[in-house]
Amino acid sequence: MNITRIASKIFQKRQKELERHLTEGEVLQQEVLMRLIARAKDTEFGRTHLFSTIKTYDDFANNLTLNSYEELKGDIDRMRHGESDLLWPGRIKWYAKSSGTTNDKSKFIPVSSEGLQHIHYAGGFDTVALYLRNNPNSRLFDGKSLILGGSHTPNYQLKDSLVGDLSAILIENINPLANLVRVPKKKTALLNDFEIKRDRIAHETVGKNVTNLSGVPSWMLSVLMRVLEISGKKTLNEVWPNLEVFFHGGVAFTPYRQQYAEIITGDKMHYMETYNASEGFFGIQDDPADSSMLLMLDYDIFYEFIPLEDIDKEHPTVLPLSAIKTGQNYAMVISTSCGLWRYIIGDTVMFTSKNPYKFVITGRTKHFINAFGEELIVDNAEKGLAYACKETGAEVMEYTAAPVFMDNHARCRHQWLIEFSKAPDDLQRFGQLLDKKLQEINSDYEAKRYKDLTLQHLEIIQARTGLFNDWLKSKGKLGGQHKVPRLANNRRFIEEILALNH
Repeated sequence: MNITRIASKIFQKRQKELERHLTEGEVLQQEVLMRLIARAKDTEFGRTHLFSTIKTYDDFANNLTLNSYEELKGDIDRMRHGESDLLWPGRIKWYAKSSGTTNDKSKFIPVSSEGLQHIHYAGGFDTVALYLRNNPNSRLFDGKSLILGGSHTPNYQLKDSLVGDLSAILIENINPLANLVRVPKKKTALLNDFEIKRDRIAHETVGKNVTNLSGVPSWMLSVLMRVLEISGKKTLNEVWPNLEVFFHGGVAFTPYRQQYAEIITGDKMHYMETYNASEGFFGIQDDPADSSMLLMLDYDIFYEFIPLEDIDKEHPTVLPLSAIKTGQNYAMVISTSCGLWRYIIGDTVMFTSKNPYKFVITGRTKHFINAFGEELIVDNAEKGLAYACKETGAEVMEYTAAPVFMDNHARCRHQWLIEFSKAPDDLQRFGQLLDKKLQEINSDYEAKRYKDLTLQHLEIIQARTGLFNDWLKSKGKLGGQHKVPRLANNRRFIEEILALNH
């Protein structure tokens, strides 16, 4: 019996509804904004900001200022202590714990019941709907889904209130029927110690008929390597012959693509990117031939965008979806049914098309190097590394980069700390290729590198095996959705990691 063919009928209605994204994106967003405002008008935040008077986007933009986590954390902490009707109606008992991007302090992102259903689970449902649309012969539901999750802990000892990785919150609240088709066991999935969890997941799944994977590429790769160790096989095709797709997100897939190709051989494997963060589910790769993602416009998320050059201004330009342009970098601003209002999430995107609105993630508003006017963003770094790897046969496992500031001779450079899963034969040539590519794709970097007058040739330090995992472990952030900061405009992260590189 082809269970997938039967199950596919559940997704047909939604597949039809998603066609509105092709031509009605701005209409969908207006509907979302008015729905959110109407629902929250009687909250403390809604009364303070006169939600009952808001009839248009201009009213909304005039009534509310932009918010970072710092502006909202007072209300969020009150909510975590049990207060209701502050940023969103009712009591919110789930909080996605995020390490943030620039310091060690955790952020606690509210996850309401509406947010679970109308943002996060909606995104998961649509991911499957679009995959099945593109792959009508799929046997996705004829086997098991290997889904990686994090862990959670009690929130201030309040009854039924928890904080943890978003993935743990999703697993904890998932429809019990979904547990029939997913592995590992819930108890294993929610373990806190990643090293123990990895081993148990591998043992629990090695004999199952796994057809699909979901998780962060770096952590999933670690689990899959353990599966190969236990099974004694060389490829996952031998362990799970019906494996057909990896739904991935959280970090860029480029550094891991070659490693996955080596352990999952053949041309039947699919890779589908999603953009699901603690703050919301924003995008899905709807076309296998196009690496950009479809912006999901009818969830409980209203979007605005700040041109990247305005991000540090006291009064930045803020644009609705209708005003964006393709080919430009924007910082994303969201308002959601989890009580995040005009919230700057810290990610930057670039639109590749309008109608439908499709985009690529280009980095973080705080994850860049611009110490000398070079404006190097994560997207540049990923493309440069991909080129150097292709030319040398190297494979990058993890990396971070930071500036080395000017010495007495006004010389400065970028320092890259790279952990290779397959090191290049000539590290110097690898660095030359990386530097060459960065100059090709970033004119500011090229200008600063001109004749080595300002920015000297980049430096690469080869990290020992396991260095970045050891650093994450020292921070209590091994596994889950935690990730290594790729670029930083200061030396804080790289100095901490370098101290462990012995």
